[in-house]
Amino acid sequence: MPAGVRSKRRRELASAWEALRIAADSIWSHKLRSVLTLLGIIIGVASVVAVGGAIEGLGFYINDRLTSTFGSNTFIVARIARVNMSEEEYEKVIKRNKRLYVDDMRAVETRCADCSAISTNMSRTADIKEGNRTFYDGNVRGVTEDTPKIQELIVAEGRFISALDTRHARQVAVIGNAIRKELFGPVDVIGKQIRVGDDAFTVIGVEEENGTFFGQSLDNNVYIPYTSFMKIFAQRSVNFQVKAPAADTLESTQDQVRVILRSRHKLRPNQEDDFDLLASDAIQKMVGQFTGAIAVVVVPITCISLVVGGIVVMNIMLVTVTERSPEIGMRKAIGARRRDIMMQFLIESSLLASLGGVLGLALAYGIAVLIRATTPIPMAITVFYAALAIVTSGGIGLIAGCYPALRAARLDPIVALARE
Repeated sequence: MPAGVRSKRRRELASAWEALRIAADSIWSHKLRSVLTLLGIIIGVASVVAVGGAIEGLGFYINDRLTSTFGSNTFIVARIARVNMSEEEYEKVIKRNKRLYVDDMRAVETRCADCSAISTNMSRTADIKEGNRTFYDGNVRGVTEDTPKIQELIVAEGRFISALDTRHARQVAVIGNAIRKELFGPVDVIGKQIRVGDDAFTVIGVEEENGTFFGQSLDNNVYIPYTSFMKIFAQRSVNFQVKAPAADTLESTQDQVRVILRSRHKLRPNQEDDFDLLASDAIQKMVGQFTGAIAVVVVPITCISLVVGGIVVMNIMLVTVTERSPEIGMRKAIGARRRDIMMQFLIESSLLASLGGVLGLALAYGIAVLIRATTPIPMAITVFYAALAIVTSGGIGLIAGCYPALRAARLDPIVALARE
């Protein structure tokens, strides 16, 4: 590199360092004014980051609960499984699709090579009774012995339903923790009797406590063999859930199930499926679209406060230019160029706004800690939102400082010195 170029680069770096030092000294000399100026930036950055973190956390929370409820690498087979259909689509599907029966599920179980687990997916609401105590609106689910393989279901006491229980339609039940507390308290419940409607069931297990999902209890389940479920609720048709061995085999497993059911229902190649499939990853994609739509709407609204903060920064920089006119005139009188003056004020406004971004990020982190401590939502401040906050606040400071910096650079040194 030629010596002249190196010398010029050193001068530019020295000039930038001097501007940075002056900017930092100015901000430090007027601490209270700087903080008051930055309130808009701080609140704006904290709003953007906190809202972004809440949206990300909401997505994690929903996906985690969906995984524990529906399982991963699974899909539901039902007469109608899809959601968000129009009324017209629903009418078409309800006319075309047939009910599924136990024989359909057993055919899949027998002939599907990649199906690692299969369980019915049926539920009804019923009051659960023990003596004169009643647990209202229990979620009674008809299942098979494969249910714990499909979803995250842990039995804290006793055992889960076995193949023999299902085959012989035994009146046995695994109850949720909320039902156990409401009907039995802390005593041992294994072998106790409960009534589901008018039918007596023997408790053989208690599910581990799961907490709530958006205020709805996940501990109000009663798991009974699907054969008993169909008997007491007089239900003939079934929906069932299938688990694939891994994520990369989910699609091929769905294809196998589709071929089996089309063959059973004697569908011609040009006919549409008369049943529905809904994969767990499709549900997760819908959640992602939902949270993404919220972000698209909410984040730009919260950014308005950053614009307001930028206007405040511009206003205070104009005041600063007026206050420091003698200093600007002196610097110009001893050889400072317009670009040096502009750089000084642009760096000061950018540094001021970036400092607001850092303080806003710290405030958002405090909000995140508070939300995590008081709600089940795992609020997550991602690197993307943190970087967005710092870059946006610095950029707003730079833009807001352009006009004051240009005004300062255009000051006549004689007029500026005369103001002193």
